[in-house]
Amino acid sequence: MLFQTLDDKTECVGVYVDGKLHFDHIPQNLTKTWRFTGSVTDPQIKYAWLYSNGAEMEDVCPPSLLPELARIKKTYWAYQKSFEIARIPLTEFCFFDMVPQYFLLEYCEIKNKVTQNVFNNFEQPDNYDLLDSIDKLTHKIRYQKLNLNNEGCKNLYYSTFGRTTAAKFLSGSRYIDYNMFGTVTGRLTTNKKSFPILTCAKKFRRLIKPHNDVFLSLDYNGADVRTFYDLVGIPQPNVDVHDWNRKHLFSGQLTRDNAKIKFFKWLFNPDSKIVSDHKSLNREKLLDEWYEDGYINTPFKRKMQVDKRKALSYLIQSSTNDRVLTRAIEIDSFLQHHKSFISHLVHDEVVIDLHESEKHLIPSIINIFEKDKYKTNVKIGENYLDLEEVKF
Repeated sequence: MLFQTLDDKTECVGVYVDGKLHFDHIPQNLTKTWRFTGSVTDPQIKYAWLYSNGAEMEDVCPPSLLPELARIKKTYWAYQKSFEIARIPLTEFCFFDMVPQYFLLEYCEIKNKVTQNVFNNFEQPDNYDLLDSIDKLTHKIRYQKLNLNNEGCKNLYYSTFGRTTAAKFLSGSRYIDYNMFGTVTGRLTTNKKSFPILTCAKKFRRLIKPHNDVFLSLDYNGADVRTFYDLVGIPQPNVDVHDWNRKHLFSGQLTRDNAKIKFFKWLFNPDSKIVSDHKSLNREKLLDEWYEDGYINTPFKRKMQVDKRKALSYLIQSSTNDRVLTRAIEIDSFLQHHKSFISHLVHDEVVIDLHESEKHLIPSIINIFEKDKYKTNVKIGENYLDLEEVKF
């Protein structure tokens, strides 16, 4: 049964079905809608937004309905602007409580028509299940308020730039709004008005504190290198992968950092012959397996159109990204009934807001993240800057 939710927050429950609004008794057998929200969470529901690869409604709307959609969305944004001017935070109030019901009926009906058009004309993506899980995890993070304060940040106030930037962060959005379709490879970006967790200069990370007791940070040691080794069938080194390369590929004649630079120059430059003597590192064989008719396919069922020269880069970076997101989804499920939770994701890093009473869970969390034998860097700290590496 086609339906639309009236708000995207878990506590704001209301749906539009068959021309009517429902708040108290939600109809059963709801099956298709535009996008996931926290208020209706049946795992059987399919989402047109994922079928359309994150398209705006205007891009998948039947041409005959575009004028109607434009009119209604203009009204929608007028309401949003009025709430902003009045300083009414929509993270704390239900949208449907603040607009007329006639508008909700019009808005949901046009969304129904656009949604049905997508299901009529788009096929379900091969990686739909992963996209669905990523969307649900990033939705959860979207409504987790960051703990931002300047305690212990005296050094940020020694310069005009530091004072201005810190004040901007502290007075701005405290929510992270990820865009899962912001890049071709699937790497997350953030939407406008989000807290800029992905681009925040390192020294300002000290402003970010856990709600519980400490941050637990997990990221793979040499993630892209390990993804390449995984794809070509080389067992994962249980040591620093760049030091392993220094010894096994460059006969120990380079420093670790130089070995890292040289390896990446070779890996992503099809013309480079730096490590060509190592036949097990066969880039062309990987392209024969995963690249076809101008598209790179990945083990995570992501399909991307790309020039052959960039195909290997797309394969490795996308596969690394989806592996990290898959493990984050599994960790989130593991922590479902605990006080600890995933705070944020930064490229190949998963950061957990860890409660002191649940430190015994750390080995289990690491085991989930290291499921594929990828050696993991584990760090703990009382803010997002001062993280110290620990061994388990």
